[in-house]
Amino acid sequence: MAKNDNLTALQLISAAQKGNFAPVYILMGEEGYYIDSICEAITQNALTDDERDFNQSTFYGLDSDARVIVNTCKRFPVMAARQLVVVREAQLLDNLDLLHHYVANPLKSTILVVCYKGGNVKATSELMKAAKASADAVVFESKKLTEAGVGPLLQEYVQHKQLKIEGKALAMMKDYVGTDLSRLFGEVDKLALILQPGAEITPEQIERHIGISKDYNNFELVNAVRERNIGKALAIVAYFKKNPKNNPTVLATAILFKTFADLLLLHTARDRSEKGLMDAVGARSPWALRQLTPALRLYNASSCYKSIGYIREFDRASKGIDSRANEYDKLAELVFKIIRS
Repeated sequence: MAKNDNLTALQLISAAQKGNFAPVYILMGEEGYYIDSICEAITQNALTDDERDFNQSTFYGLDSDARVIVNTCKRFPVMAARQLVVVREAQLLDNLDLLHHYVANPLKSTILVVCYKGGNVKATSELMKAAKASADAVVFESKKLTEAGVGPLLQEYVQHKQLKIEGKALAMMKDYVGTDLSRLFGEVDKLALILQPGAEITPEQIERHIGISKDYNNFELVNAVRERNIGKALAIVAYFKKNPKNNPTVLATAILFKTFADLLLLHTARDRSEKGLMDAVGARSPWALRQLTPALRLYNASSCYKSIGYIREFDRASKGIDSRANEYDKLAELVFKIIRS
């Protein structure tokens, strides 16, 4: 594999599945899912089952020594083209920086995978300097996922699975699963087993195979509020009250708050072009913007300010602060106040 520290997780996984490896991988960051996924892809594809006994070594940071790891890396494979050395929980390895001597000049017949979770190896460390300078090392940072980043990552993963996804279906999965990548991608994997390559994931398929209601979810609740459709909005809240485990009010709070914060940004945006409005709210596609703009005619800037205030009051009450009322009853009250604002 050519030196490239800008490869995405899916690109690194795909390369491993095709048998393309780098001699050294430094996998680090706060999002452990990608670190585990890349390491798993390398582990599953670097060696055959018959080769693993003599050519795969796994070390754990708390119980290991960097000098022993380096000596292992310098061994030659036994009846195989390569050997694999995996260092898990590398953030707990006391003398991790000593690996820099090996990383600066690694064996081509060894694949060293260093998994450093919960943060990054210091850029000023000797290890990082050696990794950055080496044409044989790949450094991958797994950044903590934000809510805004879920959509693009989900879209990328769906395409990786040779599928397409409708905008509403994408929003349903984002709202239902949130930033739990393992669960999010697991649901896509489930659909990929059911659907044919090139098929489009629809709300109906999500309802049938994942269990998210296509009519009673946070996406539809926000739509009803944006349209000032009080009957539909209250019906959705009533459904949430009957199914609280799958519909926590904290998700509704976050999505409603973001909706009215975005509407306020659109009202005050100086650049009224489509691109300007998309930039104002961080929309990644015109479709996301089109979900918001009709509500601008129904909620002026003053209504948005009031709605944000109501949402903050509800957030306090739903946590039991100054209120003992049922949180779903309070959510119904919030919806009513917003729509009547």
